[in-house]
Amino acid sequence: MTASFRALIARLPLSLLVGLGLTMFLVLGALLAPLISPADPLSQDLYATFQPMSWHHPFGTDAFGRDVFSRIVYGTRYSLAEVCISVLVSCVAGTLAGMLAALVGGHVEQAVMWVVDIIFAFPGIVLALLILSLLGPGFINMLLAISLFSIPVYARLAQNLTHGLQRTEYVEAARTLGAGTWRILHVHIMRNALGPILVQSTLTAGSVILTASSLSFLGLGVAPATPEWGAMMSDGRNYLGIDILPSLFPGLAITITVLGFNLLGEGVRKVMEK
Repeated sequence: MTASFRALIARLPLSLLVGLGLTMFLVLGALLAPLISPADPLSQDLYATFQPMSWHHPFGTDAFGRDVFSRIVYGTRYSLAEVCISVLVSCVAGTLAGMLAALVGGHVEQAVMWVVDIIFAFPGIVLALLILSLLGPGFINMLLAISLFSIPVYARLAQNLTHGLQRTEYVEAARTLGAGTWRILHVHIMRNALGPILVQSTLTAGSVILTASSLSFLGLGVAPATPEWGAMMSDGRNYLGIDILPSLFPGLAITITVLGFNLLGEGVRKVMEK
């Protein structure tokens, strides 16, 4: 490690380093799941239910004899997929809606913001439950519901950023020279608004994990037997008097993941402010 690299690391916020470390740990776990897991996450052994922590079962087994550690490792894939898909969809849709509304202005902007305010009026989990009650449970429908209630956050942020950037000299000069709306949006506004939107994306990731786990816990997310952390906690809650491990370790995995994304977002925010 060179002196310049050590100096760079020393200047970075501790929250960014810890958050990045936890996030990379999760990504590696998801990628290397077949190599890390000691057993098939779906394999059942009714003669080995509620086994204690051991070398063969680091986190014990559940009510169906499935290895809890393997299910948590494979569950990382579902959690990261929930974050990536939901944040990407809501970020792109909300950012474009907010920026275009601010650029066009007038009644169009007012109508778009009215829709945003209506969605904002519903608590996120309540709106997700409403959508899933209409569309039915399922992994794809759950991602759609989470994405929809996250869109207003990005729309409001993009609208405020666009209004601020429109008053800058380089945007006014581009408009005077005949630049169209799409060119101003792509070249001048979107590039300069990328930083705050990136910070918001990392901060939103934690709430996505919590919401997705809550919906799966209620049976509205993934299909039964799928190694998803919220569903695993739901399966284990009926046996808390017998063995707490099947619910404890998925809960800890959710906590560590949310903490990692929140620290990453806080660290990114601090770097952007410098």
